[in-house]
Amino acid sequence: MTAQSMAEYSATETYSKNILGPAFFEMNGLTVAGTSDATKIGLDVAPANSPYIVADSEQFSVSLTVKFNKSPLTSLLMCLGTEVHVRFAFEGIGGAAAEEDVEVYITTVKDTYEYELKWTGTPNNAQLTPGLYGVAAVAQVGPVKHECSQPIIGYGYLAGRLLQVYPA
Repeated sequence: MTAQSMAEYSATETYSKNILGPAFFEMNGLTVAGTSDATKIGLDVAPANSPYIVADSEQFSVSLTVKFNKSPLTSLLMCLGTEVHVRFAFEGIGGAAAEEDVEVYITTVKDTYEYELKWTGTPNNAQLTPGLYGVAAVAQVGPVKHECSQPIIGYGYLAGRLLQVYPA
């Protein structure tokens, strides 16, 4: 009988260089909607006709939707509680309109991949003076509520709405 060989043999295979998959998000549905101010008779603007024209004391909302993909990595980030901050920027057009921002944030939850972020208030609450505004949204996704989180996962930008504020 011959002696047993001391050589060892091994093989490995890797099928994917990105096992967890990419994590990304989309922003859409930037909406500005007035509610029509009933505090001054004769100054109502019909919300169905002009949701972008609001009185300075009228309640309005600005919102958007953030939707994440469904990769294993994204599922983990949603479960860990990722912070999503959206700053709605009101950029005054002309000298009379102010430049102001309002911020909304949420923390993601397990198995939920789509979120609506919405701010509601009056132009007076947001310190918007009468005038015309370009409305944009700037998002920051991250960090995750976990000690091993990286600081920021991603950024986003969405624009293209106008808001007219008039004195009530």
